[in-house]
Amino acid sequence: MRVVFMGTPDFSVPALEKIADKHEVVAVVTQQDRPKGRGHKMQFTPVKEKAVELNIPVYQPEKVKNPEFVQVLKELKPDVIVVIAFGQILSKEILDLPKYGCINVHASLLPEYRGAAPIQWAVIDGKKESGVTTMYMAEGLDTGDIIDKKIVELDKKETGGSLFDKLAITGGSLILETLEKLENNTALTTPQDDDKSTYAGKITKELGHIDFTKSAEEIERLIRGLNPWPSAFTYLDEKVLKIWDADVIDEEVAEEPGTIISTNKTLKVATADGYLDIKELQLQGKKIMDVVSFLNGYKINSTKLG
Repeated sequence: MRVVFMGTPDFSVPALEKIADKHEVVAVVTQQDRPKGRGHKMQFTPVKEKAVELNIPVYQPEKVKNPEFVQVLKELKPDVIVVIAFGQILSKEILDLPKYGCINVHASLLPEYRGAAPIQWAVIDGKKESGVTTMYMAEGLDTGDIIDKKIVELDKKETGGSLFDKLAITGGSLILETLEKLENNTALTTPQDDDKSTYAGKITKELGHIDFTKSAEEIERLIRGLNPWPSAFTYLDEKVLKIWDADVIDEEVAEEPGTIISTNKTLKVATADGYLDIKELQLQGKKIMDVVSFLNGYKINSTKLG
C-alpha cells in the first residue's frame, strides 16, 4: 500500500518503523521543527528523525489543511493516510482523499479517554487496563468507527512513561493488522457508543501540585501518572519538591493532611485517608535520590508539605 504517515512525538515512531517494513511510505508529515534547550537550537521531531533515517520524504506544513498542501497530498496518491499523535486537525477534504481512508491509532480503548492525554489519565484514574484502538477518522474528536483494539494490562507500579512505551509498541503492531484487513477487505467496523465516552484533557504542570486533602491512594496514582512529565510536586521549606515514587500505607491518620512524619530512614506524609510513604524524591536544584540518601543530607525544617 502507498502510505502517507502523519505523526510527531516518540509515540508515533514504532508504528512508522513497522509500516515502513511492510508498505511503501511515500511521505511523512510532521509538525514543524521547534527550538529546544538552553541554546534554543532547532530540533527535529522524533518522527522526522526516524523518517530521515529511513530516507522517507518529510513534509512540515504549518497547517495541513492549507489548499497548497492538500494538493501535495493529492499528488502523492496515497492508498491510506495513517495518523498517530500528529497534532493537527484534518479537513474533510483530506479525510475523503485516500482509497482506504484516514486511519488513526489512539492510545486508549475507545470510546473511553478521547482527547489529548489518555495514557496519563488511565494511570491517574487507577485503571487496571488500557490499550490501543485503530479507527476511521471522522470530523469529531476521536469519534470515528472502531476497526481494531488491543488490550494492555497495567502493572501495579505503572507510570505514565512505562505505559507510553507499552502502548507505542502495541500501536505499531496493531496498525499492521489493521492495514492488512483494509487491503484484504476484511476490516469490520464498530460505531462508538457516545454515551460511554470519556474525555482525557491536556496535562498541565499545575495538575501535578499535590493536594494532601486527597487520599494517599489518589496521590500515589497521580505521582505515577505524571512520571516522567510534568511530575507531581509539593513544597518543602519553600522549595519545590518533586516526588517520583511513593507507597500507600493504609492506616488511620491522626495528623492533619500534609503533616510530615520523618525518621532517619523514612518520610511519611499524612493525607485525608492513609499515609504517603515517599521512596524517591528531588528537591529543587538537586538530583533525584532515594529517601534515605535525602534524609542523610538534608535537615527538614518544615512540619508540613504544601
